[in-house]
Amino acid sequence: MRKRIRDYGVVIGKHQPGPLNKLSDVPGVLVGHATVDTKEHKTGVTVILPSQDNLFANKLTAAAYVHNGFGKTTGVLQIEELGTLETPIALTNTLNVGLVQDALVDYMLKRCREDQISVSSVNVVVGECNDSYLNNIRDRVLGKEHVFEAITSACTDFEEGDVGAGKGTSCFGMKGGIGSASRVLKIGGADFVIGVLVQSNFGSTENFILNGAMVGRELEKKISERQKDEGSIIMVVGTNLPVSDRQLKRLIRRAGVGLSRCGSYMGHGSGDIMLGFSTANRFYYKETNPFFQTRMLREEELDPAFEAAAEATEEAILNSLSMAHTVTGYHGRTRYSLTDLYLADWEKGR
Repeated sequence: MRKRIRDYGVVIGKHQPGPLNKLSDVPGVLVGHATVDTKEHKTGVTVILPSQDNLFANKLTAAAYVHNGFGKTTGVLQIEELGTLETPIALTNTLNVGLVQDALVDYMLKRCREDQISVSSVNVVVGECNDSYLNNIRDRVLGKEHVFEAITSACTDFEEGDVGAGKGTSCFGMKGGIGSASRVLKIGGADFVIGVLVQSNFGSTENFILNGAMVGRELEKKISERQKDEGSIIMVVGTNLPVSDRQLKRLIRRAGVGLSRCGSYMGHGSGDIMLGFSTANRFYYKETNPFFQTRMLREEELDPAFEAAAEATEEAILNSLSMAHTVTGYHGRTRYSLTDLYLADWEKGR
C-alpha cells in the first residue's frame, strides 16, 4: 500500500492542510479518473469538476500561465482573454488531446441541452503530458467513454499516483503521476482553501530535491536511464478565495516556486503550465443586469495565499511520486517508484 509523503513524516511548509489535503478540499470540487492499463498502453484521463452545476451557465473566475510552452494544452487562449472557466478541466496524454476535447464538448452540449441552455461555442480546457516512454501513445486508445467514466466517477477522496492521466508519466526519471495537496488560510476571520493537483512528467534525476535534501545524485546511481530536465507538468490550482482573474494569475504563478523547490529548472523541452480557478465569484449566463458584483481580496492580503500555493504544489508533486507504483510498460520499459528506490529504505533508517 502506497503512502503519501506526509505519512513519511515529511511536512512541507508552515500552513495547515485541509481535511483530505487534496484539491477537493475546496468546497464543491470533485476529481475523477479513467485508466487504461495493458501491456502496451499505460495512459488515461483525469477530470477536475470545479462545481456540480453547469459551468457554462455559471462561469468561474479563471487564469492561466505558461511558464515554458512546450505543450499542447487547449482552452488557455480564451481563459487569458476573458478570465473565466466554463467547462471541467481534463488532463490526458499529448496525442489524445483532440479526442478528449471532442468528448468534453459532447458532455457540455449534452449538459446544456438538459438545462435548456442555448450554446453555439464552448471553450473546453484540456491539459497534457507526453507518456510515450511507458505508453504506445500513437495508438490513441482513449475515447469518449473514458472521459465520461472519469466524470461519472469523480469524488472528493480521489486516487493519486499512477492513475488516470498519470498512469504513464515519468518524473525525475522515476514513476510520476497524479498528486494533490491543499492549504487552509484564515483571512478576515474566515477560512479559505487553496488546493493543487498536478500531472507530473518532468525533471532531471540528478536535480531532484526532497524537502530541501538533494537526493537526486543518490537516486541516479539506482536508475539505469537517467532523465534530463524535460517533459511536462500541468499544475491546477483551485480556491474559494475571492480574487480577480488578475490576482488569480499572480497566485498560480507561485506554483512555479513549488516546482523549483523539487528541483525543476523548467528546461527547454518541458511544458510547465499553470491553470487556476476560483469558486468565489460566479458569472451567470442568464444575468440581465449590465453590471456584475464581485468580491475581491485586498492585494496586501495575498502573501499567505502565495506561500500556500507554493507549498501545496511542492507537496502535490511529492505525493505524485510517493503514491505511484513501479510500472513496466511499452517495449518493456520500467519506471521505478520513489518509494521502491528511496522512501522505503529511508523510512527504515530514520
